[in-house]
Amino acid sequence: MTSITPALRFALAGRVISDGRLKEDSVIAVEGHRITFAGNPTEFAFWDQRSDYELTRLPEGYTIVPGLIDLHCHGAVGGDFPGGTAQEIRSAIDFLHASGTTTLLASLVTADRSKMLEQAALLAGFCESGDLAGIHSEGPFLSHARCGAQDPAFLSDPDPDFVDELIGAAQGQLRTMTYAPELAGSEALVEQLASQGVVPSLGHTDADAATVTDSLNLAREELASAGFDGFTENPTITHLFNGMPPLHHRSPGPVGACLELAVAGHVIVELIADGTHLAPDMVRTLFSLIGARSIALVTDSMAAAGLRDGSYELGPAQVTVLNGEARLTSNGALAGGTATMLQVVQRTVAAGVPLHDAIASATAVPASVLGLSDEAGRLHQGFVADLLVLNEDLGLERTYRRGVLLGKPPERNL
Repeated sequence: MTSITPALRFALAGRVISDGRLKEDSVIAVEGHRITFAGNPTEFAFWDQRSDYELTRLPEGYTIVPGLIDLHCHGAVGGDFPGGTAQEIRSAIDFLHASGTTTLLASLVTADRSKMLEQAALLAGFCESGDLAGIHSEGPFLSHARCGAQDPAFLSDPDPDFVDELIGAAQGQLRTMTYAPELAGSEALVEQLASQGVVPSLGHTDADAATVTDSLNLAREELASAGFDGFTENPTITHLFNGMPPLHHRSPGPVGACLELAVAGHVIVELIADGTHLAPDMVRTLFSLIGARSIALVTDSMAAAGLRDGSYELGPAQVTVLNGEARLTSNGALAGGTATMLQVVQRTVAAGVPLHDAIASATAVPASVLGLSDEAGRLHQGFVADLLVLNEDLGLERTYRRGVLLGKPPERNL
């Protein structure tokens, strides 16, 4: 998305949400790509550099929040990260940035291995330029029984040689990988991923609770011992509830194990809180049970995000979107989402979750997964100037990415 205002000095005054807290009257000042001041109006009045900044007071009811961060995204506006061209990927990234998702991973799906390597190499270029924060690989080491929209023809047990190939093709930009812990070789996979700075993300699994707990504890130990500066110690859970057996009182399965570890603060669970993948009541219940600090809101969006109902692609699969729901044309299985991160936040709040908690789970928590806790996800002095201005209805008024004001997405895409 072409910027409509170059990076420069400016300051905004109004209500701010950051670090899981609401501050009714604050000032955020930006110079170039960085936040240079974050504090209250009194502090700003005595700041020795304040005369260099043009201060704009936002209308009552408006809120400044950090730019949103999506850990699980397969594309938008016709651009399919697992299979699209460079131009299509460029269009998807621009749309997502302008829609308020200022930081995102591009998610692959299980496919022919040569295609996965090809797309990883293509996406790596967008990571090098700073347009993407990295790559997420959803598979191919997943359960046949819980493959969801993943093509079972390409699933396999963990293969260390392919992992090395994928990391190499991604030019070191592979950040997370979804895996099923019941597969032969999963322990070695967890160790291999952590040693390379890739966060294991448990999902698409039919494992019992004990297997899940053991694998996640191992992942946490491996991440802690990997020694990467600022790196997360918590593995993640790929879209909790989706792609796994339901919670049962005599068979807690993956859901029960993940909830217990999330309450302890030992894992971060992804929630696709788009109103389709999870009931709103369940989203509210999960925030009450495990808290925002253990939840990362995600979209799992695919090429139809930002567009009308119709036929689309998700990697090698054909997808039909009807009433905003994306399902495999072949068998009707859910096949990703069509909401943006801001829409997920809006629906999370509509479900009864406090706004400051929803924002934290869409900013600071995913930033911690990516090792960006000192760079993004919060509004602090020295942080990258990624911030949104929302109106009283949580509608998007402005998106700043690296201090640059972006144009709004075209109305025809909304």
